[in-house]
Amino acid sequence: MKDLYAFDPSEVAEPPRTFFAIMRRIGPGMILAASIVGSGELIATTTLGAEVGYVCLWVILLSCFIKPAIQAEIGRYSISTGETGLEGFNHVPGPRAGVNWVVWGWLAMISMTRFQIGAMFGGVGQVLHQLLPAVPVTVWVVALLGVTLLLLLGGGYERIEHLATIKVGLFTMLTFLCAAMLLRRPEDFSWGEIAQGLTFDLPQGGLTTAVAVFGITGVGASELFMYPYWCVEKGYARFTGKRESTPKWISRAKGWINVMNMDILASMVIYTIATIAFYLLGAGILHKRGLVPASQDMIPVLSQMYTQTLGEWALPIFYVGAIATLYGTIFAATAAESRVAADLCRLLGKFEPGDYQTRLKYRRGFVWVLTCTSAGLYLIVQSPVAMVKAGGVAQALMLPVIAGGALYLRYKRLPRDVVPGQLVTAALWVACVTTIGLMAYYALLLISKN
Repeated sequence: MKDLYAFDPSEVAEPPRTFFAIMRRIGPGMILAASIVGSGELIATTTLGAEVGYVCLWVILLSCFIKPAIQAEIGRYSISTGETGLEGFNHVPGPRAGVNWVVWGWLAMISMTRFQIGAMFGGVGQVLHQLLPAVPVTVWVVALLGVTLLLLLGGGYERIEHLATIKVGLFTMLTFLCAAMLLRRPEDFSWGEIAQGLTFDLPQGGLTTAVAVFGITGVGASELFMYPYWCVEKGYARFTGKRESTPKWISRAKGWINVMNMDILASMVIYTIATIAFYLLGAGILHKRGLVPASQDMIPVLSQMYTQTLGEWALPIFYVGAIATLYGTIFAATAAESRVAADLCRLLGKFEPGDYQTRLKYRRGFVWVLTCTSAGLYLIVQSPVAMVKAGGVAQALMLPVIAGGALYLRYKRLPRDVVPGQLVTAALWVACVTTIGLMAYYALLLISKN
């Protein structure tokens, strides 16, 4: 079996140069969008809108627009060096115990995001229970666990990319249609309320949800760690080839980095549209009616965003879309995190870098661990909204670490031949300073409340 993480001179290829040729080579961002448009959008974003109305629209926009700059820098580093995401961050100075503190921070964060993925199991189980009330939610969760294991243990990158692309398109279009219908309902929507949502106000009552949403929506902390692995498996680094200080290598590297940038841009457009649509529906429909998704009534409450705008006929479509959206997050996130976890074992010396068969063995083992843990947590907690918030806050708290790590890689480890220009560098600094500043502000608010 071909080692997707090793350079092979026979795989070196020139990057596409035209727009349509480039668009045919994107893909990692679609997997990321499949992971993003799920717990963050359908649950956390709509819950924030339901809790506080339109006032936090700026949080949504900020989250979607600034983090791709950090994502692009991490991807640039992986393409130009061939190193994986954890391997890159493992260079960051600081305490070490086998690996450094950033890598252990990833492990701590992923432990908390098991609650988030568990919420997805519960959400899909609730939808299926609505369709077949005779079957309890817990039984559906166990069945979904089995299906997930079958899918993830038997497929590679191509299967994940294809399923993710279908999933992203399915529910995004439906949600956008509902949001468009909302614009025609003056009792639920006004441009004045939109303007209020852009005033950088942060209501105390929705603070925890707002921080969780910032951590999950757009590219969350877990997706920032995931993305380099999908870039490597898609082939961007292998096509570039092992680093050489030659004009040909520099041209190839910059070309494939440009493909990656288009991949990031395309996925950003998709998840930003979906995220804004979800938030507007939560603020316009749920908040105006005093409805907030919680525990066992999450799916019936969320379904009103569709039935109130499109009519009762849209309920079955919502159920299908909700299954695709929530399950897509389980599928895409677990596929990525099992890869990162296997790479952690490599960095700890459990197997050699070129031992791809052992890497696959570890990856399959972590598929079992991650899926069973997530489903088990739902069976214990059974409160999807609270579980999503827990995972979201953990991701938000990790974002400043990732931002600082991205700056370190940019200035200390990135090959000088592919250093980005001043505009891209400025965008990276804005993203990092904003992320660190917002999280510091949140920490100070928590300290002051205690």
